[in-house]
Amino acid sequence: MSSMMPDWSQLPNELLPLISKKLELDDYCFDVVHARSVCRSWRSSFPFPSCMLRPSYSLPSFVDFPLENKELCTLKKVPLFLFRVRGPAASAALQCEYLLGGIGQDESDYRLALSSPLQCSVKVNARGIDPTLVNVLDYQVVPMGYQYRIVGWDPERWIGYYRGVVFLPLNKDGEGQEEFIVILNYSKVLLVLTSAEMRWKRLTTVPNYQCTDLVTFRGRFYAVFLTGEIVVIDPYSLEATPLMPSQPLRSVNHLVPSGDDELYLVENFNPIPDADELDFNRFTCRVSRLDEEAGVWVVVSDLGGRVLFPEHFGNVSCSAKEFPDGCGVSGNSILFTNEGNVTFAYKYGVHTGRAEDELNIWRFSGEKRVTILSTSPTVALRVEDHSENLALDT
Repeated sequence: MSSMMPDWSQLPNELLPLISKKLELDDYCFDVVHARSVCRSWRSSFPFPSCMLRPSYSLPSFVDFPLENKELCTLKKVPLFLFRVRGPAASAALQCEYLLGGIGQDESDYRLALSSPLQCSVKVNARGIDPTLVNVLDYQVVPMGYQYRIVGWDPERWIGYYRGVVFLPLNKDGEGQEEFIVILNYSKVLLVLTSAEMRWKRLTTVPNYQCTDLVTFRGRFYAVFLTGEIVVIDPYSLEATPLMPSQPLRSVNHLVPSGDDELYLVENFNPIPDADELDFNRFTCRVSRLDEEAGVWVVVSDLGGRVLFPEHFGNVSCSAKEFPDGCGVSGNSILFTNEGNVTFAYKYGVHTGRAEDELNIWRFSGEKRVTILSTSPTVALRVEDHSENLALDT
């Protein structure tokens, strides 16, 4: 069989620039990774994919705030990807496994690491799973955006204090030295740093409560607080403007960007808050999208075929159109990756069989059972057909 496979390294070198130019227009950056793994000449002809580059910034340490610290830490931009294990179509319709995490280049602080020099394999690190090399060709890989992380300090020492960081460039014209602003969710306050001053200051224009969610969308910061308050923060003036739903709920709120296309607000709540025992199967969601021009949240029953993943990696999303039919992840669904070892996706208009349960709301759907295999440092999950109470395992 090996003698029947084409030897791509023998392709005339004059064709390589044409292939490289074609791949530059391809959104699937792992095609470039595959091409670079053919041989040395191909590796030198194909630049490393820009979407997988990891810009870094040296910042002053924040661990002793409000005292100044002469030590430094590093802010890194980490590309995120969703890996789906390829398999026969028949088995994929019943069960499929996924990995969600950031990717680096063989560095211990990343969840997934490209091996070197042969870049067709990825080292996977997940709690409870031995680090192992997997062939990228055995996976479908979907870009999921980016996450910023601070490295160069001991997170175990300050566990519970560091809650995430977000970054925005400030150069509108892209000329001159890069200027930027960083907001750090640390302990019970938000700290802000600009490239012009390079020192941490407390952000005082926001509610004086713990921040539970912090994202960026179309050049502005958005934050959710423990009280349920939501604000939008201007990166230049640092003024915070309330952005509450028209009918606030007693809920846990999550902000989920979908690139620069949409920003969703997922309000996760129990419709019977006074019940003696919590029935997690009766937890429901209300979902809204931001009408940025009007400055209001618009309740929606459709996500445009997207799948939302709140809770991990700054809340991410993808289009279900990326996956073949029957691969478990269906469009217009919400999957929380922190709700126990076994969970289900939320769908709109689910029939529960109880007359008192409202239909016009997002609710657990029993069609697909999701087993959370790991949440750190990589989210690993298994999606299984549960429509006929199947009990599959591997």
